[in-house]
Amino acid sequence: MASLLELAGQAQRLAEGGTLASPEDEVARVLQICNACRYCEGFCAVFPAMTRRLEFPAGDVHYLANLCHGCGACLHACQYAPPHEFAVNVPQAMARVRVRTYQHYAWPQGLASLYARHGLKLSLITAAALALFLVLLLARAGTLLHEPLQGNFYKIFPHGLMAGMFGAVGAFAALAIGIGLLRFWREVGAVQGPDREALARMPQLRSPAAAEAVHDALRLKYLGDCNNEDDALSPWRRRMHHLVMYGFLLCFASTSLATVYHYGFGWHAPYALLSLPVILGTLGGLGLCIGTVGLGVLRRRRHPLAGAAEQGGLDAGFTALLFLVAFTGLALLALRDTGVMGLLLAIHLGVVMALFLTLPYGKFVHGFYRLAALLKHALERRLPSHLRLGGD
Repeated sequence: MASLLELAGQAQRLAEGGTLASPEDEVARVLQICNACRYCEGFCAVFPAMTRRLEFPAGDVHYLANLCHGCGACLHACQYAPPHEFAVNVPQAMARVRVRTYQHYAWPQGLASLYARHGLKLSLITAAALALFLVLLLARAGTLLHEPLQGNFYKIFPHGLMAGMFGAVGAFAALAIGIGLLRFWREVGAVQGPDREALARMPQLRSPAAAEAVHDALRLKYLGDCNNEDDALSPWRRRMHHLVMYGFLLCFASTSLATVYHYGFGWHAPYALLSLPVILGTLGGLGLCIGTVGLGVLRRRRHPLAGAAEQGGLDAGFTALLFLVAFTGLALLALRDTGVMGLLLAIHLGVVMALFLTLPYGKFVHGFYRLAALLKHALERRLPSHLRLGGD
């Protein structure tokens, strides 16, 4: 373990224009300083998990980075934050590693690297290209503008065609996310060293730990009030995150319920405005629209040291597609009984397909990595003291 004097020397070299080998090395450097200070030990899950370690290999760094919610509280409380010579900035260092997480564990990695460099541009170009393709397809078939069809989408795109298109892109997204999550868990999920077998003999820990992890994820337990650029605390980032998360889940529930209606009961779309799938989808779409716009505004007001520039494009690309999916979906619902339904349907389906194709490579997949990190944290907390890393 490096001494504080050595860590200060590394910080000085950084201030003089030098660089560490990787973002993982920077996280290891700042956490070694934090481990000696421990002022922020009660702030969130990161710091208790940090104290169980004397060293920070790459796997543990990726675990801790995804346990971090980026609220910035530790930055504003830290006596060693810039402009101090130690230059301790935990939120920024963690954000840079999270960007690396998206690329390191992704499948295929080439797509992740491309998306990391051009997140917003690639998201919008993909959505525009797919929407334009579907619009031209309808124009060629002569159904782009039509007589009102009472909201029957399947007269524009047959059910089998839509199911096939979204089945394919959905299967690709699920496969890519699953492979990435498996790679992440293999590297960071297991207790290291001789304690691995001891943990394997304690299956009674797994169910309560999993329940705690899901509970903490759904509540955003460790995302407290965040500091704005003027250092004032605000609960709005947490609230906007909740709107986005639960808005997405409501839309997913709406689609899932409509699938049950279609295949289980033979009740085919369009559904009435007061039917459960439409109500769930409308509430979810409104939550997504408000939440994504709110996060975009708050991102501009955050302290510049609280995040990483590398993550900006990824966040913007994801939130832009979520907003467009929700907005075009609500517009389609409002105008489904008019002659422009086909045009709006083509645009909406193109944006949804673009969202599915980019889900495994940006902010969305971080939700799965964070859940895995929360699970590991819950498991470690339940280990007997003599089996915990660091012996705490």
